[in-house]
Amino acid sequence: MGRSYKPLFVLLANKGLKKTDLMKLAGISSGTLARFAKGEIVSTDVLEKICLALDCQIGDIIEVVKEEPKSKKGKK
Repeated sequence: MGRSYKPLFVLLANKGLKKTDLMKLAGISSGTLARFAKGEIVSTDVLEKICLALDCQIGDIIEVVKEEPKSKKGKK
């Protein structure tokens, strides 16, 4: 399974905030923010900081997405 932080970026846009605003509000680094942009794993501590800063729940900033199985080359 994979994860998507698209809801986080939608929430930021709806609140009129930029990524740099989030860094300041939640006290996270630019490296951590880059992990979100790449869809990489972040700690629950970071998710909690963001939820507290944005007054939201974890489900408002992350969603679980089902990954499609990779097809093997040459097989039908």
